[in-house]
Amino acid sequence: METESKQIEEKLHGLTQLELALKHTFKISALAKIKGKAKNNQDFVFNSLSHHLTPELLEESFNKLNKKAAVGIDGIDYSEYKTDLRENISRLYSSLKTESYQPKPIKRVWIDKGDSKKRPLGISAIEDKIIQRAVTTILNNIYENDFYDFSYGFREKRSAHQALKFLWQQSMRSNIKWFINADIKGCFDNFSHKIMLELLNKRVNDGRLNRLINKWMKTGIVDGKQMTTNEEGTPQGGIISPLLANIYLHEVIDKWIMEVIRPLLKGGIFIVRYADDFIIGLQTERDAKRLYAALPKRLMKFGLELSLEKSRMQNFTAESSEKNNTIDFLGFTHYWTKSRRGNDVIKRKTRLKSRRRILKELYQVIKSNRHSKLKEQYMVIKSKLLGYYGYYALRGNYPFLNLLYVKSRTFWIKWLNRRGGQKKSYNKSSFDEFNRKFIIPKPKILHKF
Repeated sequence: METESKQIEEKLHGLTQLELALKHTFKISALAKIKGKAKNNQDFVFNSLSHHLTPELLEESFNKLNKKAAVGIDGIDYSEYKTDLRENISRLYSSLKTESYQPKPIKRVWIDKGDSKKRPLGISAIEDKIIQRAVTTILNNIYENDFYDFSYGFREKRSAHQALKFLWQQSMRSNIKWFINADIKGCFDNFSHKIMLELLNKRVNDGRLNRLINKWMKTGIVDGKQMTTNEEGTPQGGIISPLLANIYLHEVIDKWIMEVIRPLLKGGIFIVRYADDFIIGLQTERDAKRLYAALPKRLMKFGLELSLEKSRMQNFTAESSEKNNTIDFLGFTHYWTKSRRGNDVIKRKTRLKSRRRILKELYQVIKSNRHSKLKEQYMVIKSKLLGYYGYYALRGNYPFLNLLYVKSRTFWIKWLNRRGGQKKSYNKSSFDEFNRKFIIPKPKILHKF
């Protein structure tokens, strides 16, 4: 009897797994159809998408969340929500189906930006994260076909290093001489909700989906005990925010450059954009001046403003006589120099502002962990260094990486010697012996372009 019961249980489990596999296959097929339609007809408007917000997609979206992310105003973390996952997902799905779902206010925290400045970071409630990820999955199947290849920010299989490589390759071309390095004032805080919905309606005219997005854009923000209404901009810290920003800037900048500006130019042009950070390279000074004059008007039409203090047009060539013949992009300063063979070449080094911020961060991390066990301190320092190395290890930037290595040793020696009850003090010589047990990783160049 017990054997028969076990066999029945195994069969039922097998059926459940098969049902889940079939549902997953159907979901992939449905999303593939959306992608195919979007690719084959860039003028097609999708009127029916919200029915793809299935319990299966919601559960998959939950599984893709960062398990260690900070909790929002609901106070519920990943592990707590997972305890009754099926029941929670079922209830969340019902609230979407009946349109009773209401997003919770966003919790605002302040992150150290460097130079004694802080920047705001929004943290959404866990159910808002789940739905936003699901909607992002659906919309990505449409908009990934529309976005240009020179747009690298917050897109799958694209990275800041690819954007840096593209800029380097384009800048080395002999016919590109004039560069526009543009900065948009408070870009993500100033997107017009009305214009955003109008842009969405060009491709997505699903009432339920657009109402969801409108709710997220207008979600209140709680900063301490004060709550403010969000009248402009994308939802801070929202999973859907990067996609909405890309949709907005695709229309405002990318499409305008490629479809309107490029046919009017006398010479060549390229553009590279990572979120709101973009650089335009042009062949002739005349084209550059005309575009630089038109750019503020274009942004203003969409409720945005060019920061004249941080933006500039320059002749970025090896022969240029400009005093500050450099370009800052994605944390690096790009500059002309000579290669070992005597050829003109562009190299990159960590931007001065970023250098100061990183060294300050490293110092604070070591200081704040000084009372932890030695192994725990070591793991924190190692993780931090490897993170910096992973991003900044570009060819030509080794001096900064080595500075990080040297400073990490100096900072750690200082705070080891200030630990309460410390029996042994360290200097550079005695620390070498200590370092044999806790080996601080040395840097090496990882990105050879």
